[in-house]
Order: sequence, then C-alpha cells, then structure tokens
Amino acid sequence: MNQTRTFLLFALLAVAYFLFLAWEKDYAPPPATATSAVVAAASSADAGVPGAIPAASAPGSAATPPSAGDAAAATPAAAQLITVETDVLKLTVDTRGGSLVHADLLAYPQAPRTHKAPNPPPTVLLTSDPERYSVAQNGLVSNSDSVPADQPNHLALFHAEKSAYALAPGQDELKVDLTWQDAAGLKVTKTYTFKRGSYVIGVSQRIDNGSAAPWQGNAYQQLLRVEPPKAGNWLANYTNPETRSFQGAAWYTGEKFEKLPFKNFAEPKDQLNASIKGGWAAMLKLYFVTAWIPPADQTEQYVTQTINPDSAHPRYLIRTVGPALSVAPGQSLTSQSRLYVGPNKQGTMDAIAPGLDLTIDYGMFKIIAVPMHWVLSQFHAVTRNWGVAIILLVLLIKGLSWKLTAIQYRSSARMRKLQPRVQALKERYGDDKQKMQTAMMELYKKEKVNPMGGCLPVLITLPVFYGLYFVLMDSLELRHAAFLWIPDLSAPDPFYILPIIYALVMLGTQWLNPVAAGMDPTQAKMMKVMPLLFTVMFAFFPAGLCLYYAVNGIVGLGQQWWITHHVDREDAAKPQAA
Repeated sequence: MNQTRTFLLFALLAVAYFLFLAWEKDYAPPPATATSAVVAAASSADAGVPGAIPAASAPGSAATPPSAGDAAAATPAAAQLITVETDVLKLTVDTRGGSLVHADLLAYPQAPRTHKAPNPPPTVLLTSDPERYSVAQNGLVSNSDSVPADQPNHLALFHAEKSAYALAPGQDELKVDLTWQDAAGLKVTKTYTFKRGSYVIGVSQRIDNGSAAPWQGNAYQQLLRVEPPKAGNWLANYTNPETRSFQGAAWYTGEKFEKLPFKNFAEPKDQLNASIKGGWAAMLKLYFVTAWIPPADQTEQYVTQTINPDSAHPRYLIRTVGPALSVAPGQSLTSQSRLYVGPNKQGTMDAIAPGLDLTIDYGMFKIIAVPMHWVLSQFHAVTRNWGVAIILLVLLIKGLSWKLTAIQYRSSARMRKLQPRVQALKERYGDDKQKMQTAMMELYKKEKVNPMGGCLPVLITLPVFYGLYFVLMDSLELRHAAFLWIPDLSAPDPFYILPIIYALVMLGTQWLNPVAAGMDPTQAKMMKVMPLLFTVMFAFFPAGLCLYYAVNGIVGLGQQWWITHHVDREDAAKPQAA
C-alpha cells in the first residue's frame, strides 16, 4: 500500500461519514407513534407523582391560549403576557402558569452584522410559535383529587402587578412576582430573579398555607419543544448547520451525560424515568441551551414524554419532579430551582452546574476537540480574530507533526521514484499476482522503502479532522466570526474560494506524487476526480474548517515539494560520491 492509496481510502471514509450523517437527518424512518405507546409513556411520566400533572393538548386548540400551550378549558379567565428585559435577555412570561413563552438573546443576533443589516434581530431561544414551539414551565401539583384549575400548576392563572419589567441602569438584580390563591386560602408566590449579565434565572415558589388543611404535593419543572422545521430539499438541510446538529433533550445524572433525540422520544426503551440527584434537564439547540437545574442536594424524578404525537407538530417534554412537600396550616415553605436560557459557551457552563459543559457534545472526538478549542481560544486572545487563530493552529499542528509528515513525504518521494521499476515488474509478470507481490517486496527491501510509511500520518490526522470539524460546527465563538471576505466562519464560504484553493492544493499534491502507474485503472480514475469531489464537499462545510485545510494543504504541499526535491538531490549526489 502506498501513501496515495491510503489517502484515497480515508478520504472516501470521510465522504461516506458525512453523507451518512446527512442521510440520517432527512431519510431515517420516523419513530412509531402508536397511541398505546404514548399512553404508556404518559403513565410512566406520572409515576411517583402524587397527583396528575396535566399534559398539553393539540396545538391550536380553540380553548388553548396561544402562549400557554396547555389545555385550559377549566380555566377560561384571560391570561396576560408580561415582558421582562435585562441587559442580556428579553423575555415574555405568560401569567397562565407563569410560563416563559418567549426569550430573545440580545447579545446574539440571528445573522452576522453587515453594512446593509447592522442590527439583525436577536436569536430566539423560546417561542410560542407552533412551528418552533419551545417553552419553559414550572408549577406545583397536589396529591389531592382536585381538578387542575384548583392547583398552582402551569395551567393556573397567576397575577402580576405590572405588564412590563426592566433592569434599570445601575440595578444588579430584578425580581418579578406572580401570585395565585385559591378560595380556601392557599397562596403561591412564584418569583423570577434576574441578575445583570447572567442567563441564569432564579425561580422560587413560596407556598403560604392559609387554609385549614395541610397541603401536600410536589414542585416540578418542564421543558416543551417541537422539532424545528426542515427546509424543502436535502441540499438546503445539509448546508444548514442547525439541521445537522443534535436536536433533542439531554440530562445529567450527576455522573453521566445522556441525550435523547426527538425521533426516539416515543420509543419505550428510550424513555427516561429515573431518580437523579445533582442533575439537570435540558433541551439542546445548536450554540444554545435551555436547562432546568434543581438544587444539587435534591433527588428528583426525571421523565420524558411525547405530547400529541399524531399532530402536525408533536411536542417533546422533559420534566423533573421534586421530592414531596408538606405545608401545615399557617405555615410557609419555598421550593427553589434555576433556569438557564442562554449560549452554550465552552469553559463557562460547569460554573453554573456540574456537567453543564457536556452540552457542547463532541462525542467520541472530545479528547481531541476540547484541547483544540482551548488552543484556538488562546490564539484568539492574542490575535482577536478567529481566522488568524485557525491559521496559527495549522502552523502549530504542522510544526508538531513535521517529522512525522516528513517520513510520509519521504516515503512518497521514494515510492514515486520506484514507479517505473514497479511498472516494469507488472509488465514482466503480467497476471501472476503472487510473483508480482514477491518481486515488489524484494524491490522495496533492496531500496529500503517502507510502503506503509504514508499510513501512520493519515491515521493520526483523520481524528484531528473530525475533532476540528465538531469544534468549528459546535463552538459558539466561531458563530458569525468574520475573516477577510468571509462573514461567518461557522457557515460555508459564500464565494467558494477556500474549497477551490484546497482543490488546487490537491492537484499540486497529485503533480508531486504521480503514482497512477502503480495503480489499477479504477484507482487512477478516482484519484483524478478527488479534487472535484473535495471541492463539492468542502463547499458545504464551515468556512473555518475549509480555512484550516486550505492552509494545512498549502503548508503540506510546500513541505512535500521541499522533501521531494531534497530526495532528488540526494539521489543525484550518490554517483558523484561513488
């Protein structure tokens, strides 16, 4: 095996891998949504809960408030939408349950800033739009037999003193109180606490039992979301980074990070129903995350559920239910939790909750991707430009692997010089493959050439390729990061300059390594089309990844040229020395 064949093999593996990912997104069979399975899921979701937590009804129901998303036939009173604005968040809170039904991330625009659009709209993380539905709910559920309207759950109608709240200049903390009270005297005050510069929202539910009977029940938190709509064709989906990223729920058990994609929610074997201490529950979106974080010392019941699976927009739920609460008449008790609504920024999430950094999931390439992201961040801290940081990363990796790749290029140059003799052996032995292989091995041994010399560098660089791919796909910092003509390094090159440069580098590599004479005709034809194939493939990759491999290819081509000519000079000098 020579270096070119090895490169061809792993290049085809890379192409196959990314094509498979795209195919899985668009054409994987939908999960079964039988009614019996959903009923079973609903039953398991309420296991251990003293009193039913009401489920969501079909979207668009006439009795459903557009922002609440839950059946409200028993609570006909009108709800109110209130706005809350801090320096980093703009939220809408529905007094129906005190649910967060809209969230704008003010520091993260939907599109890169340009001269034509200097102020693009902010990224929307929570919304009551049925096609992109994503809300955060919480409440209290009693173990009594009362109807949902008589409980302070996410269907109950709360009251707010104002319709708009804002964090004033110089103010570090903002509290928003929502109150609910029943006819018997039970009062619940739900308080959202916002802090300047923070995406963590403190949530407390204070129970004041003014009734004549003890109150017993549980506090719960839940996230509901629909699967984001896809574009109309395969190509649009493949070029959209969000559709290629993970879509679904995630949770942390205190020791292990686990995920559940939307397509597997209805599978009984994948349903979550576990008691977890020190964990959290989240819905993941590319670059952003919404997560309920219960107190770390508290054991909660975690469940997942599919709501209205046969509707046009099924809703997927992940819920945490706290331990039993008991409030005697005349007594008070407060349940605490936190909600994170914000960016998925590596290196900062674990400070919010243990394991939250894992929501930036690099999979099996984490061991490579995390250090690579750290090095990129250090280069960016110096250069203040992510494109320059990527170039410096290329130079660092090439410097560290210089001797290793030199072995590869020297082996390639030696193999190149042997091609006329290999071709002569093929002509001599014809179809006798056994004699041909024996003669070739003797030739390699005599000339001290290792035909496997080009394999090891490829084996090492391929994991680096995948690791960097996930870093550039999932790292928030590169989102909308500009470099020269490229407005967004996390999106494809708008002018396809980098893919073309990489194709030219591949052509140059083939020119320096014309080993087609040692190949069979099929391999030779494949090598000729590889530059075109990689140009097409890289045209849809993040520009940051293309930048890395274009610069890496240019440096590698220069190194190969230098070594090839050095080998030629060495061979030319041998007769003179003799």
